[in-house]
Parts: sequence; C-alpha cells; structure tokens
Amino acid sequence: MYAIVRSGGRQHKVAVGDVVQVDRIVGAPGTSVEMKALLVVDGDSVTSDAWVLEGVKVHAEIVAEVKAKKIDILKYKNKTGYRVRQGHRQKYTQVKVTSIDTGKK
Repeated sequence: MYAIVRSGGRQHKVAVGDVVQVDRIVGAPGTSVEMKALLVVDGDSVTSDAWVLEGVKVHAEIVAEVKAKKIDILKYKNKTGYRVRQGHRQKYTQVKVTSIDTGKK
C-alpha cells in the first residue's frame, strides 16, 4: 500500500516505513505530523475520490532537519564593475511514515 501526499506544495509517493525529505516543517525530532493524502493505492484498488480521501490520514514522525547542497548565485555585467555573489541552502525535514489510516474498519 502506498499513498501520494501533499507537503509544501509538492507531492511525494510514500509507503509505511519510508523516510522522505519534505519542505521544512516546524517541530522537534520525534514529533508526529499528519499529511493530506491525494491518492491511495491498495493492491489493485486506486482511491482518488475526494470524499473518500477526507477520511484517509498519513501519519509520520519527524526524524531530522537537514540542509540541501549549497547553490551559488553569481551575477556579472560586463564593463560596469557590477558583481554580486549570493548563496542559498534550502532547509528540509526528514519524516518517517509510520502509518496510513484508510478509515476502513
């Protein structure tokens, strides 16, 4: 069983036990979070109906906060002396999926 979840404007394919990097979520390691499911695949059945997915909850636990590789931004204009150097490191949160509750008993 796996689900497609939305987190931070992006979509991630997750299954129970997966460790996924999502955009930064505020919280300490060990904190549990809940993500919204957009699609659930359980064997042969695919659930994408919005009414059914309201009951589906993907539970995850924050593992760590990590940074991506640094991106160097250089701007240069010829013959004017204009040079700008800038860097950026995106922050991500690693989460481990603990369960996918489909709401069915």
